[in-house]
Formats: sequence, C-alpha cells, structure tokens
Amino acid sequence: MNREARVIAFAGVLQGCRLVHDLATSGQADAAAASCSIASIFRIDAADAGAVFGGIGGLRLGLETLVAQTDGEQRHLPVTRLALGVLRLQRRLMRTPSMNAQLRTGIERVQRQVDHFGIDHPTVQLRLADLYVETLSQLRPRVMVHGNPQQLGNPQVVAQIRSLLLAAVRAAVLWRQMGGSQLRLLMRRREYAMLARGLLARSTLDHG
Repeated sequence: MNREARVIAFAGVLQGCRLVHDLATSGQADAAAASCSIASIFRIDAADAGAVFGGIGGLRLGLETLVAQTDGEQRHLPVTRLALGVLRLQRRLMRTPSMNAQLRTGIERVQRQVDHFGIDHPTVQLRLADLYVETLSQLRPRVMVHGNPQQLGNPQVVAQIRSLLLAAVRAAVLWRQMGGSQLRLLMRRREYAMLARGLLARSTLDHG
C-alpha cells in the first residue's frame, strides 16, 4: 500500500533528523535506531519500504516522532526544521543526476567496509561522512544543524551526524518515489499520524 509506504519512508526521514538533533545537542542518540537508519543507506534495491529499514521495529523512534510532530502537543521545531532542510536537499539531488551516480558508487564502496567491520564501526561512519561532504554538502542550501558547540566540535559526533543526514536524505528519496509531497503531507497530517500509530502497534505485536 503506497500510503503506508509513504508513512514508513517519512518516519525514516524524521528518525534520521531526530537522531541528528539528539547528537548535536547532547552527543548521545538511540543506538538501535541509529543502526537501523545507517543500514537503510545500503538497502538500495529492497523489496518494499519496510525492508529498507529492516522491518518496522527499527523505525519506532521515527514513527513516535511522526505522531508527535503531526498530531501531538509536543511538536519539536528543531526536528521540523531539519526535516524541511532534508526535503529541500533531496529535491536538489534529484535535479543532479551526476551526483546521484556518485552517491551510488560511493555507497557501494563503503559497503565493503560494512562487510569487513560491521555497520556500527567508526570507520564506516567516517567513510559515510566523507561521502556526504563530497556530495550532498556541495548542494545549496545546506542542511543547517544547530546544537551544543562542544558536541559540534567533536569529530566523531560530526561524522555520526553526517552519516545520519545521508540516511535521512535516502529516506526522503524513498518518500518521493512512493509519491510523497509536502502539499500532500500538509493536507493529510492526521492520516499520516493514524497510519503511524497503526504501524507502532503492529511493531509492538511483532516483538511480543
């Protein structure tokens, strides 16, 4: 179902942005959610939207954030701003086919590091961060990340942030491929929240 696939993909965008914000402000983020988001970068030819994220369970943080942002009283403006920046960046990327090709080649190269070290290894995050700098950070306007200067001055945290921004853009690409648009999102906020709640309930049942 495309509606559900759009919600899954947009939850991926929000999960990446939430993790970026958490890292930028505190230097800490949900490790399981971060692994799921990073792994999604490499699932280029997955069978469906859920498979991109290794199943709905890995998107709990994103789905919870979607409900809060769309239908709750606890909207998080910094996460909203990051998500809008990611969607703008994705649109620019789609207009730059050469960069799309460069990203795909770069991701395939980093896959060899994943095979050797594992998805959570700092080397993988550094390689993904370098790929982000070489590609997406060259597009304008850049995604602006605000937070604690101490954390934003930490090279390891910055590498994680860039890796997760790459993951958020990958989710935004999927969202567009599934027919997502900002106008539709604006008009169907309640529907997105309702479907996200259903997916959260299903992921809870799946995990017993």
